[in-house]
Amino acid sequence: MPRLALSDDFVADLISLQRPVQKEVNDAIQMFRSMTVPQLHASKGMHLEKLERARDPRIRTIRITKFYRGVLLAPDDGSELFTLLRVAPHDEAINWACKRAYSVNGATGGLEVRNVEALEQMETYFETKAVATPARLFEEYSDTVLRDLGIDDQVLRLARVCVTADDLTVMAPPMMPADQYEVLEYLAADYSPEDVWEQLIAPRGQTVRTAEDRPTVTLTEAILNTPNRIVEVTGPGELERILTEDLTRWRIFLHPAQRRYAYHPGFNGPAQVTGGPGTGKTVVALHRVRNLLRTGRAGDRILLTTFTNAMAAALRDSLALLLGDADAHLLERVDVTTVDSLAARVIREARGSSPKPLSVTAEKSAWTRATAREELPWPEQFLSQEFRNVVLAQGLRTPEEYLRCVRRGRGTQVGRVQRARLWRVMERFTADLASRDSATYTQLCDQAARILADGGPRYRHVVVDEAQDLHPAQWRVLRACVAPRSDDMFLVGDPHQRIYDSRVSLRSLGINVRGRTSRLRLNYRSTEEILRWSASLLDGQPVGRLGEDDDDDGGRDSLRGYRSQLHGRTPAAHGYGSQDDELRALIEQIRTWIEQDGVKPSEVAVCARFNTLVDTVIARLRREGIPAVAVKDDPGPGVSGVRVATMHAMKGLEFRCVAVVGVTSSVLPFAPHVTSADVDPVQHQSDLLAEHCLLFVACTRARDALAISWSGERSRMLDPVAD
Repeated sequence: MPRLALSDDFVADLISLQRPVQKEVNDAIQMFRSMTVPQLHASKGMHLEKLERARDPRIRTIRITKFYRGVLLAPDDGSELFTLLRVAPHDEAINWACKRAYSVNGATGGLEVRNVEALEQMETYFETKAVATPARLFEEYSDTVLRDLGIDDQVLRLARVCVTADDLTVMAPPMMPADQYEVLEYLAADYSPEDVWEQLIAPRGQTVRTAEDRPTVTLTEAILNTPNRIVEVTGPGELERILTEDLTRWRIFLHPAQRRYAYHPGFNGPAQVTGGPGTGKTVVALHRVRNLLRTGRAGDRILLTTFTNAMAAALRDSLALLLGDADAHLLERVDVTTVDSLAARVIREARGSSPKPLSVTAEKSAWTRATAREELPWPEQFLSQEFRNVVLAQGLRTPEEYLRCVRRGRGTQVGRVQRARLWRVMERFTADLASRDSATYTQLCDQAARILADGGPRYRHVVVDEAQDLHPAQWRVLRACVAPRSDDMFLVGDPHQRIYDSRVSLRSLGINVRGRTSRLRLNYRSTEEILRWSASLLDGQPVGRLGEDDDDDGGRDSLRGYRSQLHGRTPAAHGYGSQDDELRALIEQIRTWIEQDGVKPSEVAVCARFNTLVDTVIARLRREGIPAVAVKDDPGPGVSGVRVATMHAMKGLEFRCVAVVGVTSSVLPFAPHVTSADVDPVQHQSDLLAEHCLLFVACTRARDALAISWSGERSRMLDPVAD
């Protein structure tokens, strides 16, 4: 019987497919494994076919459905181990297969892939370009040194015509074999061949230093030497296990094209990666932590931070899964937490206790008390924003500092006399909170940043997920945690998902990422139809770049070029005469997803703006016999039931099917959360943008299907996608 292995590219394709197509793939694999090799070649149903134009003569295709083909690597070493490389629509599969070639890495003994056609074109281009420049990027390394590190003939020729590191970057995976690219990338970053050996090759089990002394590795051995990218199907339930655990595996799957960011040999300072929803930013951050753990010194500690406690718990689980049993001990060197939790811990360690964080309602009451003696021309909302976005954002401590400061991000002029009055009110506010041993979360971060600045760095590296929503006080905490040096900070985020008012200039806080920024544009989660529909919600919205405010010269961010290679149904948007009618339609939609599309209840999410409607939806689903659980109750992956949450709680999550309900004019935008343009026109625009981003975040949690509904007057935020 033939044996079958699955590549990471195949698994990524499989996870992205609709359930009916996944079933067809499963059926094809079971049929494949049930045949002998002669039967396999003779089967008309399987239609194992050699491609005439394939650059690798071992490449084959098999029929999955009328429209889908599987791409296989056939054995040439006398074994019967086939490897499934891709599953894609017919033309895409053929085009991909004809351009690829597989080989055994001369140093690691692992299987690797390249776009041989593209590399040939690059070789011609760079040979011509390099004629005018005598210096070469890798001229100090002999052919023997490079071959000992696994560089083969084609890649060696390319290395010899590289003039700058940018030339190498153009050929990054999936064009160049990932392991060979990584070796050259490290050398280009001034790592010695000895360092490259110790960090990249020795950990893969290679002990023979010279290429000429290494034994020949067969194709089967190479496949088995690549457990991080290829898994053998060992039984009939293996594929179903992959599908059952698809979201878990997907959370740590790193696309080869992203490897250059996660496994970069060393950034000369803070680095930043941005990208739209589903582009794999969090996965890049996780793999960056893994790389820093493996290449750093044993005593180096790493801080991995994100925005909410739930997301921190998910990151911790994903990192443990990524490290596996072999590297599980490395997890002890990582603190996975939120900035707010870290700030509270810093204060407790320094003072013995930390003030109680203030709720939104309690903060409003405190501002009411603080303004009781003053007749001010501004509402309490303005005072709260002034305190948060000016005083705490800039870390101002005295009235003199406040009088002199530039109020970045504020649209209402405030003179010296008015500032003095405002400062008195803010002093009463802080004194009132101190008397109650409480503080806002932002105050706690401001206090913690000062403690850390006096105490010195705690970490060698800081990796930040969901960077777009952090306040300047939170950034000061992170900056104080780590000394400015190479690889000190690695930031990932998306300004289009900024749902809190946290505009910040990273450069002003000592975090300069200039020259070390990258952008991810390929979505691996959602269909193109969901992406285009959701992106339309932000048409015309002034989204600023991550880590830049109006004092920076960066301009606006854009979703231009943001795309998905997956396709599916267009999102459905419907209005209803009453909430009862809307919920009845919701029940029908969920039943269709579960009963007809084969989606598990736990792969379905319903979100609403506020908890009131969340509770109503849960009660209605349960009454109709559909299991439902609240995301805020933190149900584990083994708990069955439709997930129901507020839009804010959907941040960082993903589901196969998502229903966004109650998208009415009364809640989106929510008037109490939007500053009046008369009070502050700049803040008004910022608040409106946050409302648009919130709806965008909710919609982009969907992978395969998205349904939006409302009863009564539709939100005007849906106008760009209205029929």
